[in-house]
Amino acid sequence: MTNTTTTAPGPAYRDLSRLMSLMTGDEKHGPAATSTLDALWVLYDRVLRVTPETVDAPDRDRFLLSKGHGPMAYYAVLAAQGFFGEDLLAGFGSYGSPLGHHPDRLLVPGAEIGSGSLGHGLPLAVGSVLGLRAQGLTGPRVWVLTGDAELDEGSNHEAIAYAGPAGLEQLHTVVIDNASATYGRPGGIAERFRTAGWSVESVDGRDHEALYAAFTAPHPGRPHAVVARVAPKR
Repeated sequence: MTNTTTTAPGPAYRDLSRLMSLMTGDEKHGPAATSTLDALWVLYDRVLRVTPETVDAPDRDRFLLSKGHGPMAYYAVLAAQGFFGEDLLAGFGSYGSPLGHHPDRLLVPGAEIGSGSLGHGLPLAVGSVLGLRAQGLTGPRVWVLTGDAELDEGSNHEAIAYAGPAGLEQLHTVVIDNASATYGRPGGIAERFRTAGWSVESVDGRDHEALYAAFTAPHPGRPHAVVARVAPKR
């Protein structure tokens, strides 16, 4: 007699459309959400060293969603990866649901910050890296996903200007560039990071292999920024 075992299929990108369709109601910010979908998926599926079992482990990677409005894609990816059951998605934004229109770190399993105030994720990520360094934890990586319009906020410019010269190698920033920023920058977003001493990659924000290559590019001694250009899905 031959014993055989079967392994349940893992999460798949094709599941995300169905999971996002479970979230209904007003204030969905659908285009803002879908612009982040591919970057979030590649990060959680292939890059981030964090699982539902290790959300409290000191050596886990940290992911901070600074682009907190329109978190539908974030919730769909977390559900697909098993951080919480998909049954929660149908209650998105309703009274009593843990899945609010902005993520709450005390209510959403896997969320590292409450990102109701836009423009603060990158400074918080800088502080997270400094905190890890102070504890002697040099292995965990800190990732933050921000929108291009958030870079209009002065707190982000201070964080960018500080992190490069400080050599915060554990810091990684993903900028979703959907051309929604109010102000232009000489040379574009990538140049803003590059002139501050960051390692920078610019990619098609829908191309999973390009995103993975950019996310995993070596950047010894420097923080790393990936500018992901996207046109929001409708």
